[in-house]
Amino acid sequence: MSMTPLQLRLLCVRTLIRAAESGSYGNIALGSALNRVDGECSPDPRDKALCTALFQGTVERMLTLDACIRAHSKRPPEKLELPVLCVLRCGMYELLYLHTPEAAAVNLWTEAVKKLKKTSASGMVNAVLRAFLRAGKQIPVPEEPIAAMSVQYSVPVPLLKHLLEDYDRDTVTAFLEDALGEPPLYVRRNPLRVTETEFLANNRAEAVPGIPCAFRLERGQPVQTGMMHVQDLASQLCCLALDPQPGETVLDVCAAPGGKTFTAAELMQDCGKIFACDLHENRVNLIRKGASALGLTCIQAQAGDARTTKKPEADRVLCDVPCSGYGVIRRKPEIRYKLPEEAAGLPEIQYEILEAAADAVRRGGVLVYSTCTVLKRENEAVVRKFLAQHPEFHPEKPWQNSDFLAPYGQEMTTLFPAVLGSDGFFIAKLRRSK
Repeated sequence: MSMTPLQLRLLCVRTLIRAAESGSYGNIALGSALNRVDGECSPDPRDKALCTALFQGTVERMLTLDACIRAHSKRPPEKLELPVLCVLRCGMYELLYLHTPEAAAVNLWTEAVKKLKKTSASGMVNAVLRAFLRAGKQIPVPEEPIAAMSVQYSVPVPLLKHLLEDYDRDTVTAFLEDALGEPPLYVRRNPLRVTETEFLANNRAEAVPGIPCAFRLERGQPVQTGMMHVQDLASQLCCLALDPQPGETVLDVCAAPGGKTFTAAELMQDCGKIFACDLHENRVNLIRKGASALGLTCIQAQAGDARTTKKPEADRVLCDVPCSGYGVIRRKPEIRYKLPEEAAGLPEIQYEILEAAADAVRRGGVLVYSTCTVLKRENEAVVRKFLAQHPEFHPEKPWQNSDFLAPYGQEMTTLFPAVLGSDGFFIAKLRRSK
């Protein structure tokens, strides 16, 4: 049964309000909301797709939308009640980026604010949206270059300044352009369960050149349990840098939810031992469930603090540390709105985890440090500090056994979508002297 156009928009805006009030990730809030609707009325998949596009797009373009609201509202966005602000953001997004007839969109959002028991604001919502239309739906872009980028790409100025300190403007611009819109869905085929021929016969997918078992999956089809697991190319490349071999002992110190652990086990042909650790037991259970679904038996998962828990000696240690996450803003758009200062204490924690992980590396063994951020203070700076204190480790270029990938690997490698299509990511491969 289809939702009415008004019901669909109310579902979207109420979920936005709940996510903003609770501070939860939007994709989690939206997933819960859509699951509830599924249980009530089995909505048309097209309705769910439109609701998802409207919700995610509004979150992703929030600063752009607020600039439009500011230009046509007597009260600035920060002075508006949250329900009214969310309605205006959704309305602006629909007028700018969707194909709804303009008059219908204005009328629907005017009605929506009434249903949210903000009837007194309905005239203002209607007037602001109509003023935006009369002005030709122009996005007001400031003259100052960084402020202009902030409005254009919906990224706060403090984060932009950090990115521009670390990289040239072309690199930052390409990264932020990629972060707008639906990201690709990548999976890793389980080679222990299914051949490439069988996989392609059962899935609408395209093989990724140069990365074994990596596929770009067409949106809208289910991820078949046991046959594959969802994993961005960056994480798959991280595991290829680790290069675990059958029969070895591997330690993954910050493993949950387990994607890299699973890929490492598959690369080892499920032969050897992988000790997968994470801080919280509920997240460790995700590793156990995922390993069971994929038929992987060499993984032992346990809870513990990566900085203090006693670790077994290992041939290879993966240290994918907690980070600011700015490399994955195309998948988690809310991350862009976190101020860099909120992550100021992370490099110290990252260094402590790296030092503790290094103690477990056998002589001649490999230590891989990785993050899903692109800020150099969490990446190169941490590794350089470690190398200065630990001369027994030296950097090594990843992927030297791959003619295709070897040219992309540096002693410290930062991946951007423009490089191989992956999320933003950092990898440093270090080898301990024999």
